[in-house]
Amino acid sequence: MKKTAILSAFILLLTSVSYSQDYDSTRKHDEFKTLFGHNRPRGAYGAFTMGYSEIQSKQAIIFGGKFEWIAGHSFGFGFGGNGFINEYHYDANIGRNVFLTGGYGGLYLEPIFMPNFPVHLSFPLLLGVGGISYITKEIQFNHNMIEDSEAFLIAEPSAEIELNITRNFRLALGATYKFTTPFDIGTNGTASVGSKSIEGWSYMMTFKFGRF
Repeated sequence: MKKTAILSAFILLLTSVSYSQDYDSTRKHDEFKTLFGHNRPRGAYGAFTMGYSEIQSKQAIIFGGKFEWIAGHSFGFGFGGNGFINEYHYDANIGRNVFLTGGYGGLYLEPIFMPNFPVHLSFPLLLGVGGISYITKEIQFNHNMIEDSEAFLIAEPSAEIELNITRNFRLALGATYKFTTPFDIGTNGTASVGSKSIEGWSYMMTFKFGRF
């Protein structure tokens, strides 16, 4: 009886240790790794973005934001948008400085690959609508005038490298490409500006804050 009791206790001890190791192993496998430790992904995040592009062959800045929910640690969906403006440039045909400005927004879909690694990839896709305006600047009185505006549909796929900096902060560096439906804007006496003026590559930096 005594030997049986000792054997039973020994088996119970081994079972307990084995379960504990399996549990700890599962926890470690599921933990979300950051550059400064381990955390668990969950929830949603808000982000703001800044970037560079060329619009009508002129330098342009892009700025925007978005909000996304994260499902299963590996797929985000939400809403957001971006604004843009290119640099002033002189149009000799009308004797004024001109520039293009506008914005677009809509639904974001974002597959996230290997999110538990401190450095990983994501591929956001924006599907939405936007608008663009052709602006002239009256030199004498320093007034901006909207000469023409158009609306368009847009699809903007992206590829990003994400860094899990801390539990609540990610930094993403990436590139996007804009596809739009056709449009033409301009003024009398100037060549019209088409959709090709904003289609093309943009290079973005995104700051994401939330509970991942």
